[in-house]
Amino acid sequence: MGFFSFLGRVLFASIFILSAWQMFNEFGDDGGPTTKEWAPKLATLKKSIDEIIGKNIFHLDARTFVATCISLKGLGGLLFVLGSSYGAFLLISYLVLTTPMLYDFYNYNFGEEEFFRLLQEFLQCAALVGALLFFLGMKNSLSRKQPRKKTLKPKAA
Repeated sequence: MGFFSFLGRVLFASIFILSAWQMFNEFGDDGGPTTKEWAPKLATLKKSIDEIIGKNIFHLDARTFVATCISLKGLGGLLFVLGSSYGAFLLISYLVLTTPMLYDFYNYNFGEEEFFRLLQEFLQCAALVGALLFFLGMKNSLSRKQPRKKTLKPKAA
């Protein structure tokens, strides 16, 4: 059972580790294509936050955001392979932070092709969050169930 648990964690985390490696290799001086993809989405988020706060004090840099995503995915994936709960928390925080902005199906009308593609990707990320929550729940339930030593009663002669 231990080997299959480790193999499952390796296969699951490979999604994040390989993606972080690819983003790291493409990063370069300008931040790579991922930065160009995130820049308009972060500008929209900044505009929404500025409307709520009312001041222009909030600054979002796309390069810093992508670097944070790379570190969350890479470190979280490696720690998850080792069975760490902290790795699962890092991966959950990455998915919760990026999924609603990256797969914005809510900006499209029902019936459009783009709506269904983005909804499918959004639901896949939601399933990944569910799998990570399941891992955390199982890890916590197994650590609480520690075998108790039975006290031996002396036999009467």
